[in-house]
Amino acid sequence: MNIFRLAGDMTHLASVLVLLLKIHTIKSCAGVSLKTQELYALVFVTRYLDIFTDFISLYNTVMKLIFLGSSFSIVWYIRQHRIVRRSYDRDQDTFRHHFLLAPCLVLALIFNEKFTFKEVLWSFSLFLEAVAILPQLVLLQRTRNIDNLTGQYVFLLGAYRALYILNWIYRYFTEPHYIHWTPWIAGIVQTLLYGDFFYYYFHSWKNNQKLQIPA
Repeated sequence: MNIFRLAGDMTHLASVLVLLLKIHTIKSCAGVSLKTQELYALVFVTRYLDIFTDFISLYNTVMKLIFLGSSFSIVWYIRQHRIVRRSYDRDQDTFRHHFLLAPCLVLALIFNEKFTFKEVLWSFSLFLEAVAILPQLVLLQRTRNIDNLTGQYVFLLGAYRALYILNWIYRYFTEPHYIHWTPWIAGIVQTLLYGDFFYYYFHSWKNNQKLQIPA
């Protein structure tokens, strides 16, 4: 554990709390992509298969349970909650997210640290997480006007991944033989996807304007 890893974890946790705050308190999921939330739920399921078999630390286990529980809670809210689901814009959230699964699985079968069921699914979760934000970014581009909580949620998600890259750089220079190409490449791709959003987010913040992403 180092400051960059801790900051990344806390930023990731904050993003989830911001989204849950919006959905639970305001009873609205406007501007939130169900497709992205379903992909994240799948990411956590395939990544945390070891939650009950390989104990690392209490902190690690608690964080895994939080991300698993929160991702399924968000999906449930959008799909089943009688008030929240009315605000879901299914006509705009049309990204065909299932088309992302096969390429990510193929990459996982080719690029993995060990060809075992658990390791292949772990690699799959990395590749899928790298592109899971795409439906959300497409939805924001279509809706144009973005409320503050949704904008903060996406910003915190991007910041979490950027902090993890700093964590990897730090570990590379402080830990001998620390080389993990699969998460590095997936993490860099994921961060680059946020580039356009970051630009307009900081532009709106600097000029004290409502966040808008041009089509």
